[in-house]
Amino acid sequence: MDRKEMVRQYKETPRPAGVYRVLHTPSGRTLLGSSSDAPARLNRVQTQLRTRGHPNRALQRDWNADGPDAFVFEVLDLLPPRKDADRDPSDDLRMLEELWLEKLELPADARY
Repeated sequence: MDRKEMVRQYKETPRPAGVYRVLHTPSGRTLLGSSSDAPARLNRVQTQLRTRGHPNRALQRDWNADGPDAFVFEVLDLLPPRKDADRDPSDDLRMLEELWLEKLELPADARY
């Protein structure tokens, strides 16, 4: 398989849209989010933290103080693959994220 074919297949593969969480285990504080590619977003968050460039100052401060072993990165839920791949999943992702906020019962002081 040539490079052009591999790129085409990658672009045609549906991305795993869903809800993710970054949990600081010592404090229980959580960064909850959603993305049209949840695993890639988690990877980005980890990279930003490792390079000391995450925009959330409190999260970055905890990372700097406690290191990577104090964190859990996980995809909590994925949307089922869509037949209409051109449809924007934003509304579904917002709803799914709200459901997870309710399920986790996170008080405001337990969120980043």
